[in-house]
Amino acid sequence: MKPLLTLPIAIALLAACGSAGAGDLRAGIVAPLTGSSAILGRQVEAGARHAAETAGITVEVVDDACTAEGGADAAKRLADSGVRVAVGFLCTEAIEAAMPILMEAKIPVITPGVRTDSLTDRRQKTGWPVYRLAPRADAERAAVATLLPALWRTELFAIVDDGTIYGRELAESLRPAVEQAGLKPVFIDTFRPQLDNQIALVGRLRKAGATHVFVGGDRDDIAIIGRDAAELGVPLTIAGGESLRAAGDIPLVAGTLMIGLPEWSERADPAVLSSLVEKKIVPEGYVLPSHAAMEVAAAAARNAGDGSIAAALSAGEFGTALGAIAFDDKGDLARSQYRLFRFDGIRFVTADEE
Repeated sequence: MKPLLTLPIAIALLAACGSAGAGDLRAGIVAPLTGSSAILGRQVEAGARHAAETAGITVEVVDDACTAEGGADAAKRLADSGVRVAVGFLCTEAIEAAMPILMEAKIPVITPGVRTDSLTDRRQKTGWPVYRLAPRADAERAAVATLLPALWRTELFAIVDDGTIYGRELAESLRPAVEQAGLKPVFIDTFRPQLDNQIALVGRLRKAGATHVFVGGDRDDIAIIGRDAAELGVPLTIAGGESLRAAGDIPLVAGTLMIGLPEWSERADPAVLSSLVEKKIVPEGYVLPSHAAMEVAAAAARNAGDGSIAAALSAGEFGTALGAIAFDDKGDLARSQYRLFRFDGIRFVTADEE
């Protein structure tokens, strides 16, 4: 079993470890601090800086501007400043330009934001020491394919999508999964999105006998399908992906299912949340994932001593404000963060909270 090291223990050990002490660790924070993504970049900086200050870590904050040129410049600055580990990056172009430089400087990166599958899929070829707390781009599809077949084994279910790349890929991930489980949808269809109503679709679902339907589509269309089914008296349990977290004007029907990520502020360590609030840091967006990434960096540095932090990241399991974090051989999260949620009329709650 990988050793679990919580941040308070890590801080105490770092302080007592001479050359591996917290005060001797210099970490980089990389984020888009200018341009259209600056709001998100400031979230990364705020969360990572707070964790670093708590652990007594010196930081070098650099702007990658969410561009390839900015990423390369940021990497050069980190290499020149003597940092041993970096946290951040939200944009694929920036991190892909930075990684060759950071690899040469032996600086591993923990990213809370880049989802591109190829970033870690190419590790054997590139050798890039990148680890991510962000889910892979295909993680949502994998979660849909894992969670729903077992849940709907005895149900009459349908699979529909809105014809977009996102919606179709979600639906197509579910179809082979149910077939492998020996199940067969009673109805499969592609519907026209962004209509004022989906009465025709609901009618086709009723005719097929579907009592449950997975919708590969956006939040508003799923809300309309639920509303129309309720108005027509069609008992229908609807499930969708993480797009259901988006804001919308049409209320979701109670009982709507979502395969998605938790609201980080609802599962975070209360002590960390309290500390953030005291410092007037709103724990939204990338604040908590970036905080956790820096916690992992601190603990990995303690484990590594004067050795390779990348090796420590690959070998350890680390306690953070968001729970235990470990990475697989590629540098992706070893455990999926996706869960099944049910809308209770006000908010999404995990299924086992009901």
